[in-house]
Amino acid sequence: MHVLGIILARAGSKGLPDKCVRPVLGRPMIEYTFDHALAATALNRVVLTTDSQPAKRLARARGVEVVDRPAALATDAARVDAAARHAVESFEAGGGGAVDAVVLLYANIPVRPEGIIDRAVDHLIAIGADSVRTVAPIGRHHPDWLHRLDGDRMRQFRENGIYRRQDLTPLFYHDGAVAAVTRAALFRETACADDGQAFLGADRRAIVLAPEDVVDVDTPLDVLVAEGVMRLRMVDPVNAT
Repeated sequence: MHVLGIILARAGSKGLPDKCVRPVLGRPMIEYTFDHALAATALNRVVLTTDSQPAKRLARARGVEVVDRPAALATDAARVDAAARHAVESFEAGGGGAVDAVVLLYANIPVRPEGIIDRAVDHLIAIGADSVRTVAPIGRHHPDWLHRLDGDRMRQFRENGIYRRQDLTPLFYHDGAVAAVTRAALFRETACADDGQAFLGADRRAIVLAPEDVVDVDTPLDVLVAEGVMRLRMVDPVNAT
């Protein structure tokens, strides 16, 4: 199976402009995703799709191929799957060969478990699913514990909400670390136009990680958290993972 790693980065983030090249422990943030992708034996090739000129320069210095993302696919409203399809089409048209599956990697995630990319691809192939994504337990943000506000009056988000943690229905969120998707699913036409995740196919599988295994950087505070986790792993790599 020919698997293409696609690193996704945009220059126009409103929270942290060009955050993918923001320093994290003295290195541009995107460098950590380059590390993860280039270390993965399951990826045949790795490309970066971006409109960020600094990110393009960093990618080329690491031997990562660059796909120039069109402005229309680099807005806040642009869909990740559209950018991924464009990257695949550009790669194949440029002589990269036919792609069987892709692994989507966000450039603003500097902390991932070691080997998680290979693990996701292996799982995708072994079970023949349309997609495999990493997820984490939702924890304290469970819908049964949430409230709406009417002025300062609190209303339960769900009537008859559950209060004991032990009684909550287990729920999970995609932590952004890895999404492995077959090319067929990514490009498949779907009649379910209201399904924003239709590109993941019908058979969607998960690998459960701990919340602390992945750090998704969207704010200055997230940068501090990422640096703290990285320092901890340097000091105590066994117990920090």
